[in-house]
Amino acid sequence: MALLVVHAVAAAVPSTLPDLSTVPPDLVVPEARRVDPAAGVRAIQTTSGWETTAVQHTLYLPADWSPGKKLPVLVEYAGNGNYRNAYGDVSEGTVEGCRLGYGISGGRGFIWVCLPFVAGAGDDRRNAITWWGDVAETKRYCLATVRDVVARYGGDERAVIFCGFSRGSIAANFIGLHDDEIARLWRAFICHSHYDGVNERWPYPGADRASALGRLLRLAGRPQFISHEGSVRPTEEWLRSSGVAGRWTFVSLPYRNHSADWVLRDLPARRELRAWLAAVLAE
Repeated sequence: MALLVVHAVAAAVPSTLPDLSTVPPDLVVPEARRVDPAAGVRAIQTTSGWETTAVQHTLYLPADWSPGKKLPVLVEYAGNGNYRNAYGDVSEGTVEGCRLGYGISGGRGFIWVCLPFVAGAGDDRRNAITWWGDVAETKRYCLATVRDVVARYGGDERAVIFCGFSRGSIAANFIGLHDDEIARLWRAFICHSHYDGVNERWPYPGADRASALGRLLRLAGRPQFISHEGSVRPTEEWLRSSGVAGRWTFVSLPYRNHSADWVLRDLPARRELRAWLAAVLAE
């Protein structure tokens, strides 16, 4: 059911829009490997306390990282898995398949962490390929992992940025603003393709706008960069009607693809996103 809804929303973007494949990429996301973290390396890790489970995340230390250097942290969540559309866009729902953080940073100046939605219980805990898994456990893994990145690798606890595509974009508020404890973690949010509260038909409890509004109130004036393929208007209309005063930047991408691949290309939207992030961090 979830996958059918995702397909229906993505298909609403006009097929007459150009395809991202018409613009050559200028970045290639590093392969995630089971290696020790190092500058310029993307490592697969499991946070302490989950060693007996199949839960894992990826950690990328930028090419200009060095011990003792403090850097902002991009925390990314993936879209739903098992997704493919008529344009060849694919989402596997895995931490290894994330790409927003690398495209945003270009591999320099930011620590990039891709976190899982955690499903299961006990030693059967694992990464959820679709939707939220266990929200409380997902939140717990997030907080523990960010604390570890700050303590061990020089992440700046005052500059933790939430990034998400599709399911991950909805998660900016659904997970990132789920309660006061986790909401305090974030400096700003980057949401690409879908947004919490816009579509009340998502197949999980709390997808309704009244619940989404409760989460939105925890945003507390922090900035969000919100983009969407084709048009971002449905999200803008929902937020403008919410009664919440937000610092929202809305960007429509003139491409038909339900994909985060746009950040791997030198597009005006990527330049705008990078300038927005630099301004946010300079505040």
